[in-house]
Amino acid sequence: MCEKEQRIFLVGIGMGTGEGVTVQAQKIIRSCDCLIGAKRMLDCARGICADPLSEQRPMFSEYRPAEIACYIEEHPEYRSVAVLLSGDTGFYSGARRLRETLQERDAECRIEMVPGISSVIYLAAKLQTSWEDGALVSLHGKDGNFIQTVERNRKTFLLLGSPQSGKTVLGRLREYGMKDVVIHSGSRLSYEDERIVSGKLPELEEEDLEGLCTVLIENPYPAKSRCAHVQDKEFIRGKVPMTKEEIRAVSIARLQLTEDAVVWDVGAGTGSVSVEAARSGEQIRVYAVEKNPEALELIRENRKKFRTDGIRIIRGEAPEILADLEVPTHVFVGGSSGNLREILSCVLEKNKSARIVINAISLETVKEAMEAVEEGLLKQPEIVQMSVARSRELGRYHMMTGMNPVYIISAGGETADERGEA
Repeated sequence: MCEKEQRIFLVGIGMGTGEGVTVQAQKIIRSCDCLIGAKRMLDCARGICADPLSEQRPMFSEYRPAEIACYIEEHPEYRSVAVLLSGDTGFYSGARRLRETLQERDAECRIEMVPGISSVIYLAAKLQTSWEDGALVSLHGKDGNFIQTVERNRKTFLLLGSPQSGKTVLGRLREYGMKDVVIHSGSRLSYEDERIVSGKLPELEEEDLEGLCTVLIENPYPAKSRCAHVQDKEFIRGKVPMTKEEIRAVSIARLQLTEDAVVWDVGAGTGSVSVEAARSGEQIRVYAVEKNPEALELIRENRKKFRTDGIRIIRGEAPEILADLEVPTHVFVGGSSGNLREILSCVLEKNKSARIVINAISLETVKEAMEAVEEGLLKQPEIVQMSVARSRELGRYHMMTGMNPVYIISAGGETADERGEA
């Protein structure tokens, strides 16, 4: 695609006004034969060039990587090309995908990355605070988890830009009872109509967080615990059976969760396994599948109490309700209602490499699991039987009381090679 002499610069131009563009970036913009970028970026470039030749300089209004790569390939006469990108090229930027697209077409294509000022750095300076001690979450164009991040960090920066993002952020903060946080929202940063609004949750409106804006949420009382496991007494419970904490600990360990895991918790009950899976990583997504109305309400209450917004509550019966769920990487089956074979078939149809862990209390469920092994639905399973006893006071003595034995059956999962690990 690119001749060896052709140079392509991926230029971060900050928030979009000339005052926020670095001297290095300005020099490249003025010297390149062709400028490419979204309309807002090209408008900024015109102001930087500010000479009669700037109107004659070729400018291509485009932000999609494939289209940009095609345009550059079709115009080898441009010896130097600057592709303008907002913010910094190394911070939630389209630069990485564009660079990969260009190199796929021509591995010898000469590409240079030019850093810019990100909105997080700019907002932190305006608020006279640091940013290196803050967590960073992008919600731009996607529905991501952030409550658990806010819960665990004194500072959390959010990048917004999706439709109704203000409603989503404020709504979730209210839902999880985070009344003590202080919110700083910066919109149209660096422009003449720049607006920075600060206040506690009741003081802000949805409009304060709408559009392309950057938000800093300060939590004066961040959670200090980093233990994923929760004692039984901490959960809100009703008459719904709950996986006991000792069994949960081993079952979660057997799941071998990864930082980007998509977990199905089938027969979620009170949501105890869902909560502990979600607490294992801030970007883990858990689908708590349950048909019992009382259990569904308990899952909602426990999700709110532990501020685990990574949990999505799915009402319905497996396996029918599973068909439309996101492809799982990990599956925990705590209750199958006699449908274990069908549930496992659905899981493997979605992802043949999913890691599966089953808790079986009744011998009938154990029988179902062993039949699944014979059918090849559970390959090379590891089976652990746990018998747990807890002490109780009996006068001045302590006696051990045994709980029901539980079979923990685990199988599947990606190998290190499949995960791309060395």
